[in-house]
Amino acid sequence: MAENGTDCDQRRIGMIKEQHNGSFTDSPLLSERKRRDREERLNIVLWKQPLVTLQYFFLETLINLKEWTIKLWHRRSILVCFLLTLAVLTAAYYIEGTHQQYVRYMEKKFFWCAYWVGLGILSSVGLGTGLHTFLLYLGPHIASVTLAAYECNSVNFPEPPYPDQIICPDEGTTEGSISLWAIISKVRLEACMWGAGTAIGELPPYFMARAARLSGAEPDDEEYQEFEEMLEHAQTAQDFASRAKLAVQNLVQKVGFFGILACASIPNPLFDLAGITCGHFLVPFWTFFGATLIGKAVIKMHIQKLFVIITFSKHIVEQMVSLIGAIPSVGPSLQKPFQEYLEAQRIKLHHKPDSGVPQGENWLSWIFEKLVIVMVCYFILSIINSMAQSYAKRLQQEMYSEEKTK
Repeated sequence: MAENGTDCDQRRIGMIKEQHNGSFTDSPLLSERKRRDREERLNIVLWKQPLVTLQYFFLETLINLKEWTIKLWHRRSILVCFLLTLAVLTAAYYIEGTHQQYVRYMEKKFFWCAYWVGLGILSSVGLGTGLHTFLLYLGPHIASVTLAAYECNSVNFPEPPYPDQIICPDEGTTEGSISLWAIISKVRLEACMWGAGTAIGELPPYFMARAARLSGAEPDDEEYQEFEEMLEHAQTAQDFASRAKLAVQNLVQKVGFFGILACASIPNPLFDLAGITCGHFLVPFWTFFGATLIGKAVIKMHIQKLFVIITFSKHIVEQMVSLIGAIPSVGPSLQKPFQEYLEAQRIKLHHKPDSGVPQGENWLSWIFEKLVIVMVCYFILSIINSMAQSYAKRLQQEMYSEEKTK
């Protein structure tokens, strides 16, 4: 796939780098200046320069709002159609009639799916920071459903979205009747929606690299510049990280659809490079997105689901708690809170929320709740820092342009 264009690409990379200051000898000076500018941008964070960071964040937000408004105005026909559709749906939502039962059902499903798709996008994009929503949300959700399924011997909980607590159904079931496939089916919708969100989050690197290749201009994205440098020094790469990146790039470029599928079907921190590679070599959109969607939302998600479900199955959890108790000296003291937590969860599963049973709080659940709050706050701070650094990059680019025109 576009293998015969590699030499031309390498020559183009060299020419673009040389054209920044118009000579071969100025290229090292330009690289050193870019390095200093990058270090200067990275110092624009709330805990080092709070006033500057907030000012740049506010200005970058205004610029983004202006750009989005202009884009919407250029696509005003699509916007009008969307608003008309929204008006019709709103009328159907508020007008009484027999259709309301279907409206409520669709509303519940839509917001449930949108919630997990949004978490998937945040996990994949994160404005360069990443919010690991599988560890914080989807993984614990699958684990709680798994523990409840083995305790209740049933998966007949209320359909998603669940209430604040999962309650075992009143009808009894035979011991050991729960199956692995039943648990997989119970959490399939939310897991697949989360995987689809991660696939959508991989599109920005693809579109960025594709637009840069079609326009012939050098983008300012550092990951793309690193990709072009990797192509330039492909034959002399020695370290493991460079060889791993090169292997991903070769797999995607030479194998095509199935190479992208293979990279997307396993936990792969280098998959951003696959998106850049596909965009750079002008891989068709549906080839890239189709393989990514199948890999992340179907294959990879079932692997991750199986791992979590097996890890939190009843006998595995009991064995893990027993192993904790076997640790010399501190084992029994560590084992006790885990046993209390599991016992509290069993009690909650067998009592209705309004039954008057006191709901004690275990320190493990308290720690996890605080961990989620800390991670979300850090993610918000990272967004502020990232947008402030984006505005700083705009200022540096304007300075470059002014110097070139002199």
